[in-house]
Amino acid sequence: MSVTRQLEAVRRTLPEGVRLVAVSKTHPLEAIGEAYAAGQRHFGESRPQELLAKYEALPRDIRWHMIGHLQTNKVRLIAPFVSLIESVDSARLAETIQREAARCGRTIDVLLELHVAREASKTGWQADELDAYVRSGAFGRMDAVRVRGVMGIASHTEEEAVVRRDFEALREAFERLRPAFGEAFDTLSMGMSDDYRLAVTCGSTSVRVGSLIFGERSYR
Repeated sequence: MSVTRQLEAVRRTLPEGVRLVAVSKTHPLEAIGEAYAAGQRHFGESRPQELLAKYEALPRDIRWHMIGHLQTNKVRLIAPFVSLIESVDSARLAETIQREAARCGRTIDVLLELHVAREASKTGWQADELDAYVRSGAFGRMDAVRVRGVMGIASHTEEEAVVRRDFEALREAFERLRPAFGEAFDTLSMGMSDDYRLAVTCGSTSVRVGSLIFGERSYR
């Protein structure tokens, strides 16, 4: 399979203004390099150690997205360079990112991960919990964290109505929270290889696509 051909095929399905994040987790440097040569610059990883290793080995103009669950004790590994942490799922993690970003002299962009799926195993804020934290003004006191929007993962099911319901819940949360953050709050990250087309129809501005570009995960 040609990564370049698969990447172009996905790009052709996306409307203007929708960002493609190529999910490169578990895939080798050579595959990422091929996508880079084809013009791709946004890549998503879920393991901090793997992300750090790839950052050190690949061109520095790549914009790395942390898309997996992030433990607070791993934030320091990626704080100096990560472009966007999409998986901020708790107050404790947000506050840790604030401390580590300040230590690095950076402002780190983040997305707030909401739990909307049927599966209890998926991470993310509950809507009422997040609303209360936003109302508390805590984010307004963070000068090294910039909240750019919302991220979420739909239920793993073939029932389109369920997936659509999850995406609509994410879009509603995005619209509800936007006034608290202003113009910088511009990203709704939802949709993966199996459901990104539906996500786009529901308002996604950023999709995370891996297997359609790189093939199935290369487990190590």
